[in-house]
Amino acid sequence: MSTPSSPPKKSWSWRSQAFRGLVYQIIAVVVVLVTVLYLAHNTTTNMKLRGIQSGFDFLSSPAGFDIGESLFAFDSGESYWRAYLVGFVNTLRVAVVGIILTTILGTLIGVGRFSRNALIRGLCTVYVEFFRNIPVLLQLLMWYLMFTEVLPASNEPLVLGPFFLSKGGLNFPIPEWAAGHVWGAWGLLAGVGLAWAYRRYAYRTFEKTGKPKSMFWVPVAIVLATGMVGWLLGGAPTALNMPVQGDFAIENGGALTPEYLSVLLGLTIYTAAFVSEVVRGGIQSVALGQSEAAAALGLSRGQTMRLVMLPQALRVIIPPVTNQFLNLTKNSSLAVAIGYPDVVSIANTAINQTGRAVECIAIIMLVYLSTSLFTSISMNWYNTRSAIKER
Repeated sequence: MSTPSSPPKKSWSWRSQAFRGLVYQIIAVVVVLVTVLYLAHNTTTNMKLRGIQSGFDFLSSPAGFDIGESLFAFDSGESYWRAYLVGFVNTLRVAVVGIILTTILGTLIGVGRFSRNALIRGLCTVYVEFFRNIPVLLQLLMWYLMFTEVLPASNEPLVLGPFFLSKGGLNFPIPEWAAGHVWGAWGLLAGVGLAWAYRRYAYRTFEKTGKPKSMFWVPVAIVLATGMVGWLLGGAPTALNMPVQGDFAIENGGALTPEYLSVLLGLTIYTAAFVSEVVRGGIQSVALGQSEAAAALGLSRGQTMRLVMLPQALRVIIPPVTNQFLNLTKNSSLAVAIGYPDVVSIANTAINQTGRAVECIAIIMLVYLSTSLFTSISMNWYNTRSAIKER
């Protein structure tokens, strides 16, 4: 005799787990919103009682200070919001370039830990144990002191071909802008599209035939070739703005200041030590039988690492590496200690001049929150793309 089934629970009944969960979430959101509104109202009231001005209207006022390093022109008569834009761009310069260099260096060091050469393996180990155990702020100060104290003065720089290295930073030649460079840029853009199409073709061919095609060098060659074609079609401009030795400093050309170089090198070398350990752990998580099977198929150690081990290790590597990228971006705020004009430095100056501490700190929080969320979303998308698909 079959027992009668219990009647289905109503979706709006308190006995429904989903309904109770929804109610609890709504209550939590309401509590958070009420708390935030109460704190904001309380802060605004206390500031008015003490005669402290509030609001973001100061952003349209003249900043009244110069910024020593900027990718675009800025003078003291321009507004605070443009000064913040300069600081934001300077922060992005460190974060984006630092993430790229950290990925390359950390991967090389992590793979080097598996080298059969004892010297390479030992040097990689020493690198990791040395740089990850020294606080990042001390490393920034170390690099800054090296650039400003150890290197020669700007009137007697180290000459490395067309490059000049001194206490004034690194000076290098830059191309003089011409129409041909626009054609070259369009060529590079077209090359990126063609390289993407080639990689898809190579991947489909590999799945059908089992014969691997170059997934790196051929795409790189395509991008470079199309860029060269565009440059040639644009008249092949070769004029360079070369740095020259002046009476007191290096003139012309491009320049990277000691502050920027110190921040970039310090954060890159420090974070790469952690990334290398993530890469090493990811590779070790791949079963030993995978490398043995690759060796049985006749693959070299380099091919085994590139085609077998690293692709499988990515699912373990990407999440913790994302955390290291976020740490690098947030650690760039330490640049204020050596005088690099990032968004924190600009905000400190604005606080001293306007007294709008709450507003300036809110802008800093918004900058780092937005950049961190963008990095996290991008890496999560890449993690999804790199996940191993079950057949």
